[in-house]
Amino acid sequence: MSRLIAYVLDGHELKIRPAPLEREWMDRTDQRFAYRCLPLNVANAHGWEILNPTAFSAVWDGRPDIDAVRIKARQGNTPSAISHFGSGTLTFHVPCLFRTDPGTDLFVTGPLNRPKDAIAPLSGVIETDWSPYTFTMNWKFTRSNQRVHFEADEPICHLFPLGRGALEAVAPELRPLSENPELEAEFKTWSQSRNAFNEDLSDPDSDAARARWQKSYFRGVCPSGAPGPKDHRSRLRLKPFG
Repeated sequence: MSRLIAYVLDGHELKIRPAPLEREWMDRTDQRFAYRCLPLNVANAHGWEILNPTAFSAVWDGRPDIDAVRIKARQGNTPSAISHFGSGTLTFHVPCLFRTDPGTDLFVTGPLNRPKDAIAPLSGVIETDWSPYTFTMNWKFTRSNQRVHFEADEPICHLFPLGRGALEAVAPELRPLSENPELEAEFKTWSQSRNAFNEDLSDPDSDAARARWQKSYFRGVCPSGAPGPKDHRSRLRLKPFG
């Protein structure tokens, strides 16, 4: 089992949790339709989220200067973010040092599948198996003169371990699908089934209308009925920090 340790700076608090599957915007989709997308569900929970300690709002006036971002905390609290780099960037200090196993980095990005109007999170990869340096979580304004709000306990950062050099070890290739007859046959079976299913959806008495969606990928089954890999997963269950 690999380790991920958060050494919190003395006198500070770090609110961090396994990223949940649920998203408010997905809850609001018709019949919670968005949750039928398994890749989306797995990505939602693919790591841990750092939560914002205090509520505040911020606005950028469009200039590149540091004072172009104005931050206002709520209820007299100290804002949990500052303007440090300029260029319309909002900066959160992360009050801890993460430690991963040798050869393992930490991929740090914004909350996954949580779009936020007028501001976007930036991403970074950190060598947390040796680094004695803290890092910051930064958000870049995408529109000026639009005030954005960060609520208390709102996720502001998403992170997960990543093997160093894993991507560089990949040998990508481009090949025509016809070179893999077995895969091509499965794809054609699925494509024909998908087209027929979509056509039948308009008939309220059809099997498709009763099923509402095809669940083969969710169940880890190929279009032909052959089982997928034994380690197929429909949900991640990450351990909390403790």
